[in-house]
Amino acid sequence: MDIATFGAGCFWCIEAILLSVPGVHSVQVGYSGGDIANPKYEMVCKGLTGHAEVAQVKFDKELLSYEKLLSIFWEIHDPTTLNRQGNDIGTQYRSCIFYHDNFQKEIALKLKDKLQKSYSEAIVTEISTFENFYIAEDYHQNYYNNNKNAPYCNIVIKPKVEKYLNEKK
Repeated sequence: MDIATFGAGCFWCIEAILLSVPGVHSVQVGYSGGDIANPKYEMVCKGLTGHAEVAQVKFDKELLSYEKLLSIFWEIHDPTTLNRQGNDIGTQYRSCIFYHDNFQKEIALKLKDKLQKSYSEAIVTEISTFENFYIAEDYHQNYYNNNKNAPYCNIVIKPKVEKYLNEKK
């Protein structure tokens, strides 16, 4: 198994999509990229920690390459909006890749450069060294599957998951 850590807006949305990707073994949501140890959701939401909402993905690199996983990451959000995805606004919703080694760094930079050619706006995705990951509170884990009737799940997450799945057909 290999590990990837990135943020693309609300971690509930990222998690719901990535759990449907063949080769993904598990997804944990949490916080990364900040300077406060053991942050709580309320602190992160207020933008007081420097952390982003992220998904940490364990994947089988024999079934799913890091490059393919990053391609999915780029597909499921708008990497040109600074500190925002849809109605979710703040540094905690920034587009970010926290690479775990030089191979991941090289792939992330290469794909960003390649993808930039298809955007008129600059890609603002932060590409930084992975330093820490703090798992989010239990109720955030597998949020979409555990709360499918919640308004946010129906209005925001479900359309994103369906769009991704329909594009894969």
